[in-house]
This record gives sequence, C-alpha cells and structure tokens, in this order.
Amino acid sequence: MSLRNRNRLGSLLLAAVLVTGLWLPPVSAESKEDLENELAALQQRAYEAQQRAEKVSLEMENVAAEIQVIDDEVAVASEDYRRVKGLLDITEENIEAAEEDLEIKTEQLKQRVAALKKRVRDIYMHGQISYIDVLFGAKDFHDLSTRMDLWKKIIRQDYELVKAIVAERAAVLELKEQLEVEQKHQKMLTDVAERRESSILERRDRKQVMMAQLESEREAADRMYEESLAASHEVETLIKQMLRGESSPSAVGPGGMSWPLIGEITSQYGWRVHPIWGDSRYHSGMDIAGDYGDEIHAAAPGEVIHAGWISGYGYTVIIDHGGSLTSLYGHNEALNVGVGQRVDRGDVIAYCGSTGNSTGPHCHFEVRIDGELTDPEEYLP
Repeated sequence: MSLRNRNRLGSLLLAAVLVTGLWLPPVSAESKEDLENELAALQQRAYEAQQRAEKVSLEMENVAAEIQVIDDEVAVASEDYRRVKGLLDITEENIEAAEEDLEIKTEQLKQRVAALKKRVRDIYMHGQISYIDVLFGAKDFHDLSTRMDLWKKIIRQDYELVKAIVAERAAVLELKEQLEVEQKHQKMLTDVAERRESSILERRDRKQVMMAQLESEREAADRMYEESLAASHEVETLIKQMLRGESSPSAVGPGGMSWPLIGEITSQYGWRVHPIWGDSRYHSGMDIAGDYGDEIHAAAPGEVIHAGWISGYGYTVIIDHGGSLTSLYGHNEALNVGVGQRVDRGDVIAYCGSTGNSTGPHCHFEVRIDGELTDPEEYLP
C-alpha cells in the first residue's frame, strides 16, 4: 500500500472514532486483510447502530401507545373531577343561600318575638285598665264580645306568625346541616378526583420525558449509523484502489456460488423501509438461519484472507475468490480454516453459531466486488 493511502486510512479511522464516539482497536494498514477487517468493523458498527435505532423506535412506539392510554385516563379523570367539583360548587352556593335565608328568618323572628313580648307585657301591665276601657267603651254586650274576640285574634295571629317563623327557621337550619354534610362528602370526592387526575398527569409527564430521551437516543443512533456508513464507503474506496491490478481474474460469476448454509433467510441484503418509521435502513449482507454447530461451507473456491474475530461479526471467515471478489461468513461458533489456506467450493470452513452482535445462531453472508458490498443472492443459485 502506498504511503498516501496509509495516511488516508489512518485519518479516516481517527475521524470515525471521533465522529461516532466508538472505540476502534488500533490497526496497521499494511495489507488487504487489515482493510477488510476495518471495513467489516465499520459495517458492523453501522449495523449495530441501525439495530439500536430500530430497538429504540420500537420502544418509542410502545411508550407512545402508553401515553395514548394515559391521555384517555386523563380525559376520564378530568371529566370526573369537573363533575364532582361542579356538584360541590352548587352545594356551596346552596349553603350560602341557606345562610342568607337563615339570617332573614332569624331577623324576622327576632322582630316578631319582640313585638309579641311588648304586646303581652302591655296586656299584663295595663290589662285591667284596658279591660275597663273595652268594657265601658262598648255600646252593648255584643259589641263588648266582638271587641274581646278581635283582641284575642290579634294575639293569636301574632303567636301563629311567630310559630311559623320558628318552624321556617328550624327547616332552614336542618337544610343547612344537610347541605354541610353533603358538602363534606362532595369535598372528599373532589379531593380524591383531583389527586387521581394529578397522579395520572405525573405519569404522563414521566412518559413524555422518556419519549424525549428515546427520541434523542434514536437520533444519536441514526447519526452514528450514517457516519459509520460514510466511513465504510471511504474504506471501500481504499480497498478498491488496493485491489486494482493485484487480484487474478475470478472464475465466479452471477449464480456461480453455492449456499454456505441451507436455511431460512431471516434478513435480506440492502436497503429496506423501516416498518415503524418509514425511513430506509441498510443491511450489509444476508442472514441465513441455522443451528449451533451446523457446517458452514465455502460458497466458491479461493484463498482465506481472514479467519478470526471481528468486533460485532464474531468469529469470521473472509475468502478472496480472485477478480476483486470476496465473500464473508460471520457469527460462527468455531472456525475450520486459517489465513492463506486454499479452499474449494463446499469445503467446511466454520461452524454455525451466535458470536458477536447476534440474537441467535445464523450465518451472516456478504459478497463484495472491489471492496463494495453487493447482493449475495445474485451469486447464489
């Protein structure tokens, strides 16, 4: 490799570390294998960032659903609070009206009782004189009887009026006591409804804070993904320049490779629309499901240029098929070949596993031309 390319690679790797905030192990850019390893690491970091963004997006969807449920609870709690608060307001207004009515009745009673007492006192103090006045003032016995009946009626009416006012005052007092009992009950219901509404609002606030944190985390993961992908493209360019004129022509063309593992394809290669957020995400290879210990076969003849651990990919084999065509087999449980070894199509090169960034046993299969990723399915039968 030329000094110029070495310097470019060193600067690029340093920039990738500074931009993504991820630690990359120090490497020596002395061989094509070094570049392949670094490219694989960058691709894997992009994949990890993509997976993290998808995981956070799913969490955001769940939190958004929880917030919607809480919003519905807030609506019910707020309506319940408004209802009981409205009843409490009406009761307090009725109590205020009853207190005003009670003041009026009490004043009326006071006035009537005072008038009745004065009249009774006057009769007591001047009863004989009044009686004589009535007796001698009467024209005849019938007139006397009429005057006495009228006097009794006046006193009786005063008494009945006082009695009615007393009854009305007692009724107002009873109503006021009932309203105060109802007020106490409604105030308790209002306090309960208010505390419930406040509790639900606090839950919603916490979920909204969590949503904001997840949004920030997803944006950071998206940035890391884009930046890692950009760095990967730069490394691909360096590999391209390095491979020019160095590889023998490849005898492998489209459809010329065999399947490294027979199993279900759990993730296809390339850009795909995210099922939740609708944006495009990139997958650098094809994932083929398998079981622990299943044999992984070379897809085509060539020379092993890497057999070892790559961060994220786990135990990995990379084969150079000539003509700048390479294939990669990741997440193996164990390896069966070494660097520099020649292999034929179908040779067992590794055993299926779940090493590196993996959620289950499978073979991550990549194909590159001039260091650039291409769809592996085009090379499979």
